[in-house]
Amino acid sequence: MMYLMTAASPVPTTSDSGGAAASSPDLAELLRRSARGDEESFARLYDATSRRVFGLVLRIVRDHAMSEEVTQEVYLDVWRTSARFDAQKGSALSWLMTIAHRAAVDRVRSSESSRRRDDAHASAAQAVAFDETAEAAEASLEAQRVRKALSTLTEAQRSAVELAYLGGYTHTEVAKLLGLPLGTAKTRIRDGLIRLRDTLGVPA
Repeated sequence: MMYLMTAASPVPTTSDSGGAAASSPDLAELLRRSARGDEESFARLYDATSRRVFGLVLRIVRDHAMSEEVTQEVYLDVWRTSARFDAQKGSALSWLMTIAHRAAVDRVRSSESSRRRDDAHASAAQAVAFDETAEAAEASLEAQRVRKALSTLTEAQRSAVELAYLGGYTHTEVAKLLGLPLGTAKTRIRDGLIRLRDTLGVPA
């Protein structure tokens, strides 16, 4: 049975002292062992990284209970997909934090979509003025343009840009979360923003 389903300790809160990240080589080895079904190594991976993963998720989701759920989902995903980790493409911590970031963003988008559906049902019985309809349509089209523009970025650029401008992280924090030199993180963010600007047709 998987560690997450049997662990005595819950997902750490922001005040927990455990869960400090181990060095990248150790994490990479723990991932490789987890891919072979080594539950003890997976438990050690969880203990070494769960606080940082939870902190990232909480910063994006901004709801403690929901962040706990997302963090559990992240580690379930890591357990299932650990064999896909490739040390040639980046550090183990970067790979793990990217999974966590995607899961948190997906949960936010899902929650917003659900809220929009609820709002739509609540207002369906009411007459909507033309100006309000036009504004809603314009906002929807703009959101679609931004999502489409983000899809044109490389995976590396998109992760860095989303952490910086959706997650609210500084360039230094983005570099640490992705396991990159600060200069590399800044370059990815800059190049991503330039491509977004060009795609959206925003004047320089």
